[in-house]
Amino acid sequence: MESNTKGAATFYQYKLIKKINITNTFMRIYLSLLPISIVLETLFVSWWSIFFLIIAAPIVVWIQYVISRSVLLITGHPIIKRWRTSYQLPWLGYMPDQYINYRLFRKVQLHNFWIGLCIATFFIVWSPPAFTVSLVICHMWLLLPRIFILLRLRREDSEGMLKFSSTDVSYYSQ
Repeated sequence: MESNTKGAATFYQYKLIKKINITNTFMRIYLSLLPISIVLETLFVSWWSIFFLIIAAPIVVWIQYVISRSVLLITGHPIIKRWRTSYQLPWLGYMPDQYINYRLFRKVQLHNFWIGLCIATFFIVWSPPAFTVSLVICHMWLLLPRIFILLRLRREDSEGMLKFSSTDVSYYSQ
């Protein structure tokens, strides 16, 4: 292996292309969106919204877990020791624990986004509208940082690798 004379960060034969920092401003905005949406939902939909949001949060986490795991199993990618449930902000839910292929991460998150919204809309028929809105709010709030990362990396090569930490996301390419 040849030495890296430029001092650029590398992961085996991969080179760090982009580092997206999770700033304090982003975290403040992200954390303030949930109470704002609760207040708006309480004002415009129902005062039961707080109760429904407490019920919807674990349901949405479970739905996203099932969707993510199903996509990984169907596509034949190894899951054991590579994905885990994260309790660290902003990466709540089922997240890669190690370096992950950008294309695979994008596939899992886009399936998560669309299938999760479809499942939430199925609840319109059987549950109160406030519960359905709470499901959508929880779903979107949990996926917001991941969608933000996908939007920031949309012009990058899909063959790269991602590494998540609590303060940044690193994108590596060959």
